[in-house]
Amino acid sequence: MIVGVLGAAVFIGGIWYSEWTYFLLFLGLTLLGISEFYNLVSVQGMRPNKPLGLLVGGVFFTSMFLVQNEAMPGELLYLSLPLLFLVFIVEMYRKKPQPFTNIAFTLLGVTYVAGPFGLLHLLGFLNGAYSWQPILGLMLLIWAADTGAYIAGKSFGKHKLFERISPGKTWEGWAGGTLLAVLVGYGMSFLFVDLELYQWVGMAVLVAVFGVLGDLSESMLKRSLGVKDSGTLLPGHGGILDRFDSLLMAIPFIVTFLEIF
Repeated sequence: MIVGVLGAAVFIGGIWYSEWTYFLLFLGLTLLGISEFYNLVSVQGMRPNKPLGLLVGGVFFTSMFLVQNEAMPGELLYLSLPLLFLVFIVEMYRKKPQPFTNIAFTLLGVTYVAGPFGLLHLLGFLNGAYSWQPILGLMLLIWAADTGAYIAGKSFGKHKLFERISPGKTWEGWAGGTLLAVLVGYGMSFLFVDLELYQWVGMAVLVAVFGVLGDLSESMLKRSLGVKDSGTLLPGHGGILDRFDSLLMAIPFIVTFLEIF
């Protein structure tokens, strides 16, 4: 409980205070998440290139922020491309078994964690200048969906949503999470005026659908590796990936929705 409250306070404060505290907060999450992913897959003998993966992920995340913040020209984003292929070159000198498996997991860690968190900048700078409202609103929608799913699942859950991967999740829980997320989205449209009502409700629906798929995807990963939690960084709450799996999956769909509509 204490970890959850402190974590929420740090999140809200970091997102709200300025674009730079938001940047530092999510840069830390990006690097910790990538590191956690590499530690997780190493359980089964994979040997991703952790230092290079952290470098590539950190450069991509930082470059995306600086471009959105207009502190760096967009053309410099192309610097991330050679770094991706540098993974192949460096692997020749590491002399580890299963080199292409190592390359694949190195790049997967960057794509899975740094990719969505880098795209999150597009949400924060959706209207040009930095705004904390879309980012904090997204967090509130994620929390609402999780809370609604927990309450409804405990109270009414009978029909399994995806028993093979996550036996505890039910259709009733998903419906409860969707309902609460939509209600919270509707309510935020009156408080957070940077987005329109249809955008908040659309975000809520996307969170309800793709958030749970993100949770299931991470559960699939952990089951395939035979582990219970992705990490132990947050006492009683698992690791970074356990806490942000829904967010990582939802971000690309939400950014696409808001950029098009």
